[in-house]
Amino acid sequence: MQFDNIAVGKRLFVGEGDPEGALGVGPAEIRGSSYIEGPVQIGDPHPILTASLMVGPAVNSDMLQPPLIPGALCTGVNNPYSLAIKGPSAFLGIVDTVSNLNVGGQLTAQGDVVAFCGGHRLSAKKNFDIPHPSKEGWRLRHTCPEAPYNDVYIRGRVTNKKEIELPEYWKDFVSWESITVQLTPIGSHQNVIVKRIDESKVYLQSNGGMPIDCFYHIFAIRSDGDDLIPEYPGESPADYPGDNDQYSISGYHYDIKEK
Repeated sequence: MQFDNIAVGKRLFVGEGDPEGALGVGPAEIRGSSYIEGPVQIGDPHPILTASLMVGPAVNSDMLQPPLIPGALCTGVNNPYSLAIKGPSAFLGIVDTVSNLNVGGQLTAQGDVVAFCGGHRLSAKKNFDIPHPSKEGWRLRHTCPEAPYNDVYIRGRVTNKKEIELPEYWKDFVSWESITVQLTPIGSHQNVIVKRIDESKVYLQSNGGMPIDCFYHIFAIRSDGDDLIPEYPGESPADYPGDNDQYSISGYHYDIKEK
């Protein structure tokens, strides 16, 4: 028996559940709503049950092409979408995708965003935000350059001074023996040298005691972790021979946060 173009004006309930609380009752009922107890398979000929709702491509075997709907996201035989949702949507459990996730607007997450496979490219500043190493109740945020060391740096200009003051928190944050200094004299050759370095200052000396005016660039290696191993054999970040928990890695576990 074949029925074509059957119109159902009310609701469809299949099963023994009681969905009326969610779908409304009386004048508040949602017209055209349905409740089906158990898995639902729509347009998906796959014989293995993989989900509660399985949705296949918008085609039937006897169709030359899907209906051409004005304003649809995609029409024709190459329709790539098995499911299209217009308007806000909520996923209250885990969402797994084995293909690309394409976002046309902003992607907002209330929790951590974690990636477990390689090959990702993230065009973003790599920042870290940690409890301040020296000030109780403060935090410290840096943005990270790319280098084969766990470096931090400061830069600036020193004028008519013989000392460059290092950040106060560096004494508890970097290995001061690792500090390196680059100086660029401004306006004249001053023969500026680094006389000595301690945990709080870089001491300068110029030729003949002439006034110092120069740019500076100062690097140091963080002391609160293992040395970075920049090259190692492996197929993914999971093969890193050091402690991966110390790092936030693009394409692996990019967002590691203190709870």
